[in-house]
Parts: sequence; C-alpha cells; structure tokens
Amino acid sequence: MIAQQQTITIPIEYKRLFDQDWREAAVYGGRGSLKSHTVARFFLIRAREAKFRFGCFREFQNSIADSSHQLLADLINKYNLNEFTVTDNSIVNKITGSDFLFKGLHHNEQSVKSIEGLDYAWVEEAQTITSNSIDILVPTVRKPGSKIIYTYNRLKTEDPIHKRLVIEGRPNTLIINVNYDVAMKYNLFPEVLRAEMEDDKERRPNLYRHKWLGEPNNLEGRIYKDWAIIESVPHEAQIVRRGLDFGYSVDPAAVVDLYYYNGGYILAERLYRKRMLNNQLASFLANLNEPNTLIMADSAEPKSIAEISMEGVPIVGVNKKGSKEKGYLNYSIDYMQQQKISVTSASKNLISEYEDYLWATDKDGKTLNKPEEGKDHALDAVRYAFDSLRPQDDDDDDDYTTGNVRTW
Repeated sequence: MIAQQQTITIPIEYKRLFDQDWREAAVYGGRGSLKSHTVARFFLIRAREAKFRFGCFREFQNSIADSSHQLLADLINKYNLNEFTVTDNSIVNKITGSDFLFKGLHHNEQSVKSIEGLDYAWVEEAQTITSNSIDILVPTVRKPGSKIIYTYNRLKTEDPIHKRLVIEGRPNTLIINVNYDVAMKYNLFPEVLRAEMEDDKERRPNLYRHKWLGEPNNLEGRIYKDWAIIESVPHEAQIVRRGLDFGYSVDPAAVVDLYYYNGGYILAERLYRKRMLNNQLASFLANLNEPNTLIMADSAEPKSIAEISMEGVPIVGVNKKGSKEKGYLNYSIDYMQQQKISVTSASKNLISEYEDYLWATDKDGKTLNKPEEGKDHALDAVRYAFDSLRPQDDDDDDDYTTGNVRTW
C-alpha cells in the first residue's frame, strides 16, 4: 500500500518566498524560527511544480553529512513524496526532472564556477560566508529569473551577507526577519527547545538575545575571539594533547584533539555524545588515531579516569589550580585567550559553544568576571588539554608525564 502524501504547510511569514519580484533573500533571526525547514519545504514545493535546478551551499562542507541533504531527505520521507529519488549525494524528482546538488564554497572556487543552470541557490549558515564566496556564487547563479536565499543567525554587526543585503542593500532584495515566536504561533516549537529558551532567558540574558532573538553577538561580551575556521588539520601538524569532559544523561561527553602547528594551535572535535559508559569511552579513545596521546580529563571524575586508565588508555585528571591572583577557571581561560587558535569546520559543537560563550552580566548589564552558565562541554575539554601546557605555579610539581609537559 502506497502511503498518502501529506500537505506541506508554510508559515504566512514566509509567503513572500513564492513571489517573483526578488533576486536575493536574507532570511535571518534566532534559533527555532523554522528558517531552514521552511526553505527546504519551499524548494520541495517548487521541485514538484516544474523542472528546476537547486544548489544547496554552505561555506564549509567536508562531506554530504554537513549539507542540507539530510533535512530535505527527512522532509521527503515525512510528506511521503515518493516521486523523489534520494541517493547518498543527490535528490531528483522523477516526474519534473528537478535535481538538487550540494557543495561547499570555501576553497572551491573552480567547482562552484563550473555549475550551470541553477534556478535556485540556498546558502545555509550564511553568517559564516565570506565576501569572496559571495562574489563567486552570485554571478554563478545567473539564469534569468534565478534566485539566491541566505538563511542565517547573525554573528557580528557586519557579517558580510548581512552587510550586503540588509545594511547596504541590493536591488530586488527580500528581507525576512523571524524568531522563535513564529514557530510558537503555529505550535511548531518543540518543548525541549522551549525549556532551553526559557532557561537562557532567565539565566543567560546575553546568550538569549543572541541565540533566540537573533541579535549579533556583542564581541565585548565574547570570552574567546578571532578563532580561525579551517577545513582540516594539516599533515604537518603535531598532536600534543587530547581533552575529555565527562557527561552522560544530560550533558554529552566531549573529546577534542589539540594540535601544534606553525606557532599556534588547531582544535578538532572527536566526540560529542550523551549516554556513553566508561568502557565505551575507553574503547572509543583507544581506537582514535595517535592512541598514545595523553588525555587530560576532568579531575572531578576520578572513578571514571581510573576505569578508563585500566583499559590501557593514557589519561590523567587535570590539576585544577589557579594563579595566586585568580581562581582556576579564570586562570585557565586567560591562558587560552593568549593562544593563536584555529578549529576545523567539522567541529560543529565546539564552534557553536565558542560563538555562544559569553561573560555573565548583572541585572544592570555590567559585565561580571565569570562566564554565563551554559553549554561549554567541548570548550571544557579544550581547556583541560591546554591546562597541561600552561605554566604551573612554583609549588605545583605535577608535570602529568615523566618529562616536562611543555616540550614535545
């Protein structure tokens, strides 16, 4: 029996997407506002109406898993759109002949320029797109009547795409600014997101304004700044530590590799997962590349460290001592702030935490000398990795290894 196709609904706030009087569209706002889901639905509707070619882009896309392919495939399955053929790297409508392609823009200039016949282009997470990528993409999408949609949560006051379309403006530009209230209006805001939003609103006002209201991140409030996003770890880079933050039911366990390269450090997220038992963690760590790399873990979990160590994994607890002037956390943050840091584009959870990690403020908006409580599991793993490299107090003789931890 063939499942009956379902009606695809689009919130009225996005109705203008169906008009023909625009060339580029800035669709921006806070999380939970249905931006990506709505554009994906819009594309599927168009793909069923006539033969169109759709390009789905991101600044960084190391694999098809980083693209909007999965979202489109899930919606095709949800609405029983059986006329679509979904393969591992493509989507085609068998009736109209519409097809979808998926590409990253960063360092992919010639491949993008060679694309022909696009009717629609969609750039997800467009807050990360560079001016150079915009200059390459826009003339590539040159078919008469073609359109480009950018969906994004603002990072800075003048993100290149926001500056281009909203601040400066371009001819025939559509601007749609939406937040989570749109999803709430149509009962499409999941309860788990509602609980997170309300908790952020009450306890982390800076983060709430950025994450849920779509306001640009106040750089003065950011704890870490100017990290570079790179595609991958260079072969010449040398792994020096591995950081581990424990978690289980509520919080994820996080593992991040720390590499030294060209006078700075590179971070690569390896694990970000809930409900992992210690024996599962030990097996995962033992099967990573460079299995003899020393792992620095949260010393608040001595039993977990002991159980993982018994499996032959080189792991010790971090020494949570601060300087004489500062406590451990601020001393640890200070040291990381002094480093030149890059992070691989595949480190999605780490990058998300980096963007949202802010100094707390009091009720009058005055910045306090402590971070807002929030998601910092991957960042904690990074701090632990760095903690064994930073200078120790004179009375601290714990070198973690048989040699000086600051040489490799």
